[in-house]
Amino acid sequence: MMCDKGDMQVMPMLEGLKRGYAVISINYRMSGEAKFPALVHDVKAAVRWMRANAKQYHFDPNRIAAWGGSAGAYLATMLGVSAGVQELEDLSLGNANQPSNVQAVVAWFGPTDFLKMDEQLTECGMPPPPGMEHNAPDSPESLLLGEQITKIPERVKAANPETYVSPNAPPFFIQHGTRDALVPVQQSINLAKKLEQAIGATNVTLELLEGAGHADPRFESPENVTKILDWLDQRLKGV
Repeated sequence: MMCDKGDMQVMPMLEGLKRGYAVISINYRMSGEAKFPALVHDVKAAVRWMRANAKQYHFDPNRIAAWGGSAGAYLATMLGVSAGVQELEDLSLGNANQPSNVQAVVAWFGPTDFLKMDEQLTECGMPPPPGMEHNAPDSPESLLLGEQITKIPERVKAANPETYVSPNAPPFFIQHGTRDALVPVQQSINLAKKLEQAIGATNVTLELLEGAGHADPRFESPENVTKILDWLDQRLKGV
């Protein structure tokens, strides 16, 4: 619904510059501008742009990782699982001859199955306050999909990254706080299980930060960012 690629959320990723990574923070159309799947079309177009311009900017087009938190984690996850899914690609946005797949994904506290969020938060003892339910007609998820999500289960399924998980997915590093009162931790747990079934447990790392809330400062701590970058080094250097 809001935020910009230039805000403080990109600071942890910028630590990758010290290790020789190029860091590209991308904007995409918000729910007030366009409905799903426009935002997925946009991030895929950005990856195609990276590959098309790799020589000019000295990128390595064969070693691209997607890393984000919350809505950014949702989009990073979609990039990881939906390579080759035509309905999630709008080639008219440019560089149609380039692929939009990525070689690794880091997802922090991202939503996946919108229709289960209220139920899962209640299971955790953190039911959403009145007027803040994800199932509400004016929730971020309903606004993104263009209608109250309880009325459009098929569209919710189409927006769920789990729908597209396949053996073609890259390695994933998923982190989530156990006391996240906005995006329930079960979202990441269930995604990790599905990924493990498709690509093997050795390619899926799930870490639950005990007691951490949504966008908890612990995610951006130097120790945790170092851990993420070490994982990326391990996963991408051999690609």
